Amino acid sequence: MGRTVNGQPGLVAQHAGVTVAVIAFDITGHRISRIWAVLNPDKLHAWTTA
Repeated sequence: MGRTVNGQPGLVAQHAGVTVAVIAFDITGHRISRIWAVLNPDKLHAWTTA
C-alpha cells in the first residue's frame, strides 16, 4: 500500500494484517536516490492497524 513515510513517498507491506516492512524513498529529480527499509518487528508495531 502506498503511504507517506516520514514525509517521503513510501510503501507499507503487510501480510495477514500485520506490517512486515516499511520502505521510504528519497526522490532526486525524477529518480529514486535512496531507499530506507525497516524490517524490525519491534519498530513496525505502530504501522499495524488493529
